[in-house]
Amino acid sequence: MIGENELWQQYKDCDCESKAKELRENLILRYIELVKIIAARLYSFYASNIEYEDLVSYGVIGLIDAIERYDPAKDTKFETYSTIRIRGAIIDQIRNLDWVPRSVRQKSKLLKEAYSGLEMELGREPTVDEVAARLGKTSDDVNKMLSETCSFNVISIEDELGESYRLQVRDSVNPTPEEALIKKEMLENLKHGIKRLSEREQLVLDLYYNKELAYREIACLLNVTESRISQIHSKALVRIKAAF
Repeated sequence: MIGENELWQQYKDCDCESKAKELRENLILRYIELVKIIAARLYSFYASNIEYEDLVSYGVIGLIDAIERYDPAKDTKFETYSTIRIRGAIIDQIRNLDWVPRSVRQKSKLLKEAYSGLEMELGREPTVDEVAARLGKTSDDVNKMLSETCSFNVISIEDELGESYRLQVRDSVNPTPEEALIKKEMLENLKHGIKRLSEREQLVLDLYYNKELAYREIACLLNVTESRISQIHSKALVRIKAAF
């Protein structure tokens, strides 16, 4: 089997359309498992709204885009470079489906305003009971709202960071002053949002997104229930969103 470096070299040097197509298909097959892994991670959020196979299809679009744009001469692994584009392609397609009910959007807005307002008034993170009192609901109602809005908040945060997110993977090394300013402001908002989180919330996000552990695994590590990890995760997303 042809080596990875040789395959890339042949593809980039190829000036025959039919041969280039064959080489590109070989590259797609080589990295399709990466697409499936990323799709599976996102599917855990959207299982009730979209098919896993659809997410894989969207991811392949991002993979092809990454293959076309990738420069093997640069000191960046293709897996690192393509992950951003694959995830971005999937998120873009999900967003275009506009599957989020108006009621979920309204609940997300209510939670964001409640958490943001109470944090400013109290100078600390509000409890679920305090948020419930502000909204005139029970704590169980708030926990249910957090769970229902979790997947939407992931997309929403991606939207808020969208321009900055894309600027990070632009092929140009000379962004315009406007692009640089947008990127700086977006990343500052994200940093500010993360700093507002408790240590446990930051840990859960790190274990889930960076270490790619499932709720069940995180629950075992922290000696709490799976549903508790879901609540912590959902609340952390709401508080980050409140930073924008």
